[in-house]
Amino acid sequence: MNRMPTFYLSHGGGPWPWMKDRFGTMFDKLEKALQALAPSLPERPKAILMISGHWEESAFTLSSNPNPPMYYDYDGFPEHTYRVKYPAPGSPALAERVRSLLAAGGVAARLDPDRGFDHGTFTVTAVAFPEADIPVVQLSLRQDLDPAAHIALGRLLSPLRDEGILIIGSGVSFHNFSKFNPAGAIPSQQFDAWLQKALTASSPAEREEQLKRWAEAPAARVAHPHEDHLLPLMVAVGAGLDDPGTCIYHDNAMFGSITTSSFRFGPAGDSSATLGAA
Repeated sequence: MNRMPTFYLSHGGGPWPWMKDRFGTMFDKLEKALQALAPSLPERPKAILMISGHWEESAFTLSSNPNPPMYYDYDGFPEHTYRVKYPAPGSPALAERVRSLLAAGGVAARLDPDRGFDHGTFTVTAVAFPEADIPVVQLSLRQDLDPAAHIALGRLLSPLRDEGILIIGSGVSFHNFSKFNPAGAIPSQQFDAWLQKALTASSPAEREEQLKRWAEAPAARVAHPHEDHLLPLMVAVGAGLDDPGTCIYHDNAMFGSITTSSFRFGPAGDSSATLGAA
């Protein structure tokens, strides 16, 4: 069995795949990058483990419902976006496998049989895996948002890559609602430049050390006043072990002027060329 890569994906804004009439072409590059994800994999995943920036708990928590419901964790969007369905199955077996891996590493985790797919998950999977026939399990962040702990978590998850499990961290590389306008242009560029260097031009050891000190990066706290949308990156990097990082999506025009990126950790596949802004 081929080893799966890991990913940190910028998941766009709100339920954008169902709002093209409002957003126009804004997320076209993101859509193409997500559509290229499955063809870039070494084989079809047996299941997907999704770490969403939209779920925090006091302890790491796994969705364990075999038929997960939908969780519309957004406000103020058109009525039809609250009827979106992504009917992929869950996987109680994978949830238990993850819990056992974490327990073996001394990390406590619990199961949540009620948690549904939040939009950090279903906006990504609906585009990348539209058939909704691959089981999906969500894994929460821990509320302390400690970068070292989440990198270590990823390392404990790394054996899943050799078991056909695709590990995805879903967030946004620039996440500041008050700066989704021209005021965010320069800060988003500055933080993205730091991310590119840290993730694609540093040794694996340097990469992890820089991520542990991410708040010292240029414009870091402008990019992430609350780092919930950055911490999924730490899990993807930890699970990526010493594999190289590659930028697979880059855009400098989200919401008109914001720079965002997505990254892959592992050998590049045939369809993983960067989809960037001109």
